[in-house]
Amino acid sequence: MSLNRASMHNVPSKRFLLILCLLAALAVLAIAVWSWSRFGVAYLRPFSEQDQQAVFFQGGGLRLPDELAGPGPIRVVHFWDPQCPCHKETDAHLNYLISLYRFSGVEFYSVQKPGSEGEMLPFLRGKLTPLESLEGMQAIPASPAIAIWDQAGRLAYAGPYSEGLVCNSSNSFVEPILDALSANRPVSAANTMAVGCYCDWASGGRP
Repeated sequence: MSLNRASMHNVPSKRFLLILCLLAALAVLAIAVWSWSRFGVAYLRPFSEQDQQAVFFQGGGLRLPDELAGPGPIRVVHFWDPQCPCHKETDAHLNYLISLYRFSGVEFYSVQKPGSEGEMLPFLRGKLTPLESLEGMQAIPASPAIAIWDQAGRLAYAGPYSEGLVCNSSNSFVEPILDALSANRPVSAANTMAVGCYCDWASGGRP
């Protein structure tokens, strides 16, 4: 009998298990809230198939400013329009890219659509160095868009972040390129066709 009582004392009570479950649930909720604010999930919105359009990106004429050109770190330039609703998911993806690569020798810059007014979403502010403009950027057909220069200063990629209405690592063009460049593998993809949610870079409206 005394052995059974000792064994019962070693079995966690229902109240103790309930408290553990509540603490675990609170931890999961805290992580979800942190991810919501950290990676911009709170700013995502659903898109319909009507938001999709095919856009051909030609970035061969893009040139970095003289002070950034030439050999150096991998350089990423984000082209954005504060009035474009398509940036919501891309901005969350960009925030993830910055957290993933900024300590791996990758520098992040941004170019705002000329003539537009607005600020980046709070979770991106201060994480990209703004540039006034880039030579050749008038040829960019739409935003959101991204351009990547390799360590030798060559344009490796110019185009969209991904294809489709959802912009994340599963359908991204960017992570494979950054991984290849980080491993010193050459990449050349200045012209890209993609279907997704974009806004016209020249006029500010939807293409």
